[in-house]
Amino acid sequence: MGNPTQTDANIHCAVCGEATRVPGYGQQYGTLTAFWGYGAQHDGERYQVHLCESCFFQTLTYLRQERRIHTLFDDEQPADGQVFGRIARDDFFGES
Repeated sequence: MGNPTQTDANIHCAVCGEATRVPGYGQQYGTLTAFWGYGAQHDGERYQVHLCESCFFQTLTYLRQERRIHTLFDDEQPADGQVFGRIARDDFFGES
């Protein structure tokens, strides 16, 4: 699902406004996406936010911190924050 106002030639980070194109390598960005369905407070709303690499990892850091705060006194602590959300590593060709 693409954003009709941004083409591959001009995707910019929604936070800092920087271009996400890396010369010689194309677009390099993360996407925060939500599709809210029946029963959700925001039923029928869809969101897609493009983030440059720096803003993406700043966002992950914030989310890890929030998780740590919310689970501070839990008996079982969440797994290591360094892998929070990562589903693959060294997957240079998207084969995972």
